[in-house]
Formats: sequence, C-alpha cells, structure tokens
Amino acid sequence: MAPAHLHCVRHAQGYHNLTIDNHKLPDPALTDLGKQQCADLQRAFPYHDRITHVVASPIKRTLWTALLAFAPAIAAKNLKVIALPEIQETSDLPCDTGSDRAELEREFAGQPVDLSRVEDGWNSKKGRWAATPEAVAERARVARVFLRELAGEEGEVVVVTHGGLLHTFTQDWSGFGKFCGTGWANTEYRTYTFVPNSGDEARIIETPESRAKRGASPFSEEENRKLKEMADREWLTQESENQTKDPATGPAIQEVGAEAVKAQG
Repeated sequence: MAPAHLHCVRHAQGYHNLTIDNHKLPDPALTDLGKQQCADLQRAFPYHDRITHVVASPIKRTLWTALLAFAPAIAAKNLKVIALPEIQETSDLPCDTGSDRAELEREFAGQPVDLSRVEDGWNSKKGRWAATPEAVAERARVARVFLRELAGEEGEVVVVTHGGLLHTFTQDWSGFGKFCGTGWANTEYRTYTFVPNSGDEARIIETPESRAKRGASPFSEEENRKLKEMADREWLTQESENQTKDPATGPAIQEVGAEAVKAQG
C-alpha cells in the first residue's frame, strides 16, 4: 500500500512580487507571468492522474494558481479546490491579507472552489489568525492534522500556499533566505509523506525523490533548528524595520521561479 502524499506548491507570481512597494496592494492578482508559470507547472507536474484533493489558501493568488495549474485533475475528477484559512500567508501586510468571503464568492463565482471553511474574521490577523510565530505555528499544525485526515491512507493531496508559510508548515527551514522571505520559488512543488505516530503534530517529511530532484542535501535536525532560530530573528527584524529589503530583488525572484518549475519537469 502506497503512503499518502502531500504535494506542496508555492503560488505563482503575483503583483506584490514585483517590488517591495507592491506589498501595500490588497490581495493582489496573478501577473501575466504568473499565469504562464501556472501553465508551465501544469505541463511539468507528473502526478495529475493521482490527485485526490486540491487544497489552497483562500488568498486569490493561491486559489487561481490551484485552479489553473491543476485544471486537468479538477476537471477529470470533478474536484473542488478546498479553501483552507489555516494556510494563509504569515504576515499582516496588505498583500498577505485575504479578502472577505463575500468578495471571494464574487471573484470565484462559477469556479470549482469550496469556501465553506472560510469564516468571518479569517483575514483579521488577530487572535488565532495573528501574524505571530506562535499563531502561525499552531495554524500550520491544525492544517497538517486536517490534511492527514483528508488524505487518509493513500490520498494524493495538492496544497497550494505561500513561501513564508511553507517553512512553518513543513518544519523545514533550509534556504529560507534564498528569495524574499522564503526558500521556495514561485510554483515550485515538493512532495511529502506523513511521519507515522506523530500524533497531534502530524509531522511531514519530504520524500527522498523530491529532495534529490531539487538537489537538496540530506535533512539535518540540528541544522534545521539553527535555521529556524535565524528565521525567527529575521521575522522580528523585518517587523521592526517594516520590510525594508531592496525592491530590485523582486523581479529576479520570479525569473528563478520559472526556471525552477522547468527544471522539475
């Protein structure tokens, strides 16, 4: 019996990725390049026939990435993209703050999207939705538990989410500073299995094949712990400096992302 798999994906390029100044844009759309990245991912992704569920953050760019990149499986199997608020992006910047459910219902009218889990206040960035390391970690844990139940014993679940959240969700901090706040390129995907007997943590681990495909070294718990400490310090620094990274880095991130998708194919 094959184990259940999660295929974790970072969204395609949004307008907020172009410059730091665009971080003030509320719930930005995909760029034309982002839509092309979705088409590239659709061609490169080798497991469309195995997909049992598609899950995405309720932010517009992740929902559209899921709809465009995984259209073959969605159409063939009559799937709906499950919008899961727990996997929204980590910061409280306008670009990382989702729209109210009513707005999402208007935007995705006629699209195969399940918004039933999107509750009032999901985008408040307060309480359990706060943009703090502790709240984000708890949301990621809750999401993993939900996805473990959804996947069952043999499910193949696509999870489309965000570069910052993916480090907390996977508990893998390698390369977190490679791009702007993440080690994941736009539309990059990695494949994970659940760690047996990990209880309420529902831990996941990247498959050896997935790590080999992207040229990653063997996972080291000690190195990962140090990287997480560095990431937490950077998180606090970014909050105090109000995201003052060089805007010129934005376009370069996307070029690397497009090449990363092609390389995975």
